[in-house]
Amino acid sequence: MDRDVTSKTPGSCPRCGMKLVAGIPDSREYPVEITTEPRVIEPGKDIRLTFRIEDPKIHALVRDFEIVHEKLYHFFVVSQDLSFFEHVHPELQPDASFRLNVRLPQPGMYRVLSDFYPKGGTPQLAVNTLLVSGGNLESAPPKLAPDLVPQRAENTEVELVTEPSRPLAGRKTTMLFRVKPNHGIEPYLGAWAHMLAVDSDLIEMIHSHPIRVTDHAGEYKQLEFDMTFPRGGTYRVWVQSQRSGVVNTVAFNIPVGD
Repeated sequence: MDRDVTSKTPGSCPRCGMKLVAGIPDSREYPVEITTEPRVIEPGKDIRLTFRIEDPKIHALVRDFEIVHEKLYHFFVVSQDLSFFEHVHPELQPDASFRLNVRLPQPGMYRVLSDFYPKGGTPQLAVNTLLVSGGNLESAPPKLAPDLVPQRAENTEVELVTEPSRPLAGRKTTMLFRVKPNHGIEPYLGAWAHMLAVDSDLIEMIHSHPIRVTDHAGEYKQLEFDMTFPRGGTYRVWVQSQRSGVVNTVAFNIPVGD
């Protein structure tokens, strides 16, 4: 899951707790087919998504998956204007497909990210597109204004500090999310936090977890991420953490220079 974590001896990943695997196979992309019921998606209506994952080597459905962060499948949904975000978990069916019931609130295009780990393969991040009737699919990408002010969620406040203060494409950026108040912060789905970064063109979708978590004088818990933004522009970054059983989701708009 965290490819940069390595060890000379057996053990577990310090970030996600997964058992380290010796001799990881060469990376291969596993195609994801998504079908909808009904076929035409209407805004605000319940739909069923069915996911089928093919093994690219034997051209058959994958039937066995590793559990990653307490789930077999993580699914992220982002609307065309970046106003809608959802992180949900399709359920495995007896026929080896996954299913999920969702409701997409507005017309237009949605970009979706599938995060799963086929047994015998490598962790996968697969991007697909869903279209909801009634929208203008040719509309220009949203113009995101930078927004780095502290954000409030259900029962937390989150402050963001980046090092360097002006991130540059292709170079490492350290992102420090300071979650207040400190007490009651607990792991969420096997990690201290989950982050999704999406550029305004909806091309780049990056899912990651903290590399380090520290307490600061009881005032806040600091969640540290390493990020390399692939290109310049403004990115919408969602961070999810959990406090006292409540999942908190906040978003920042981060400008990245070329």
